[in-house]
Amino acid sequence: MPTRILPAVGDADAVRSLTTLLSQLPDAEPVAPVTDSTQLIDTLARLASESIDELPEVVVVHERIGPVPALELIREVALRFPAVGVILVTSDVGPGLFQAAMDYGARGLIALPLGYEELATRVHAVAQWSTGVRRHLGATTDVFTGVGGTVVTVSGAKGGVGATTTAVQLALAAQASGRPTALLDMDLQTGDIASYLDVQFRRSVVDLASITDISPRVLADAVFAHDTGLALLLAPGEGERGEEVTERAARQIVSALRSRYEVVVVDCGAQLSGAGAAVVEMADTALLVTTPDVVAVRGAKRAVRMWDRLQVRKAEESTVVVNRHSRSTEIQPALIQKITGTGVAATVIPANFKELQGAVDAGRVHELDAKGTVKQALWTLAGELGLVKGTEGNSHRNGGRERGALAFRRRKELGR
Repeated sequence: MPTRILPAVGDADAVRSLTTLLSQLPDAEPVAPVTDSTQLIDTLARLASESIDELPEVVVVHERIGPVPALELIREVALRFPAVGVILVTSDVGPGLFQAAMDYGARGLIALPLGYEELATRVHAVAQWSTGVRRHLGATTDVFTGVGGTVVTVSGAKGGVGATTTAVQLALAAQASGRPTALLDMDLQTGDIASYLDVQFRRSVVDLASITDISPRVLADAVFAHDTGLALLLAPGEGERGEEVTERAARQIVSALRSRYEVVVVDCGAQLSGAGAAVVEMADTALLVTTPDVVAVRGAKRAVRMWDRLQVRKAEESTVVVNRHSRSTEIQPALIQKITGTGVAATVIPANFKELQGAVDAGRVHELDAKGTVKQALWTLAGELGLVKGTEGNSHRNGGRERGALAFRRRKELGR
């Protein structure tokens, strides 16, 4: 059986050189090259959605691929498509880069300029490794082989607008419909999910921050299995430790979660850190919760503009959720959409805090009355977003992206 090889090269001259050599390899079947990191992830996700057997055995990543740096792209491929062997083509073959490439999940390193013998040897070895992994995957159901779970981030236009309540209820709705769901608290300094769900915990997201290879067992040790079935990965009890979660760690943690759960809901809070921005950037759907008052709507507009300036997300790729809505308020969803330039969820959350107060004070938000208007609205919103089983085809697309697509873009570092 021929070895399918997918080149990922951004430079036109390098594409020609690499594809020419690959076409000369015995039993090799080079496929059409991809020219950037987003296209590579999209292509692999599409193939994986059909069957693991449709994936190429080998992906060759050139050091000048973009916009995501090559090593980070290799990590993403290794986490989401464990049956694919990745080779890095680079001009730097020193021991430092070699060790880093192996740590990030590469199966081999090839020096520039390319040579036929070295390329043939490395491709053959990686193809054999990939074939062996596929035999293993075929014998077990405990390894993720699909395109990845849906990631939804929930951010607040400002503090106190209901982002955490929204995130919790969206996750509960997805879990109740039969979709394995993880709820991640990325409000690293002031996260309240543990308080809302009456959880006493020892481990948090910080425990994964320094781990370079988050295996299923390591991830299982860090998450808290809630009575509702939700898998909780919580913010640290000591807020100052939130700084330990870097952008790179956040990407790795979310990738690990989406490889194990159908739905990943992330509470990002109202403050934008580097780690939070990375998660919003990765999300399939980014929600921004606001209340229909001048201060909160201004906060929503400010957040959307900041996301755009930092190239985290464009306004049209985000969705505003209007909380505490009533017909008597002067600021209605249509006006909020015009002010922010975003999509606005069709489902609005009614103003009825009395319905929530008892459950919030008791730390039992998961026990809200199913007949309550707030819970019904939030679970309807989950259906609108495609998080509830049976509604995936109706996913709200004003702020979302096609499943498996990662909008990787370079952006400025935050606060540095």
